[in-house]
Amino acid sequence: MGGFGGVLGLAQFLRAEGCAALIDATHPFAAQMSSHAVQAAELTQTPLLRVECPAWRAASGDRWTSVANMSDAAVALGELPRRVFLSVGRLEISAFLAAPQHDYLVRAVDEFEPGLARARVLAARGPFEVPAERELLLRERIQVVVSKNAGTPATYAKLVAARELGLPVILVARPRLPCAETVDSFEPALAWLEALARQALARDA
Repeated sequence: MGGFGGVLGLAQFLRAEGCAALIDATHPFAAQMSSHAVQAAELTQTPLLRVECPAWRAASGDRWTSVANMSDAAVALGELPRRVFLSVGRLEISAFLAAPQHDYLVRAVDEFEPGLARARVLAARGPFEVPAERELLLRERIQVVVSKNAGTPATYAKLVAARELGLPVILVARPRLPCAETVDSFEPALAWLEALARQALARDA
């Protein structure tokens, strides 16, 4: 966790610690860290595995609009003022400065100053349950939900609640990441580590 000082810093850390493997289990939207992991693994010849949960897929009743990035999400909100539930993370809020006419409810892990004139921050940490999410959307009179396509079970409830209430969702697609061997959960990652350990034992035998 935390920064390593870029690619060279991460490579230096891997060498100093004698790491025999590198697992990239960062958020699917942490594109820079995933890129650094791939480059550092190449520099140090360290086996790399990425753990990435599958993206959410629309179900019957979902009213999703998929966009490529946060700027496109701001445009997709339209010109008419709407009440928006913004669940995208504090670092991406600035993209919505281009759409100041909307009323935003911004959910984040910690309180922060959103920099939007018509925005409130709701500090909360998942996992979230569908009944609570539905009640939140109703209480705040939300008209549209904006979310990253994180794919994590802990934050999926808001999309179920939006489906049940017939609300549209603007879903920001994941960024493209550099190629790496990838699994979708920790179980195959553990199996990958065990296979590496067996290979190392066989070489030393």
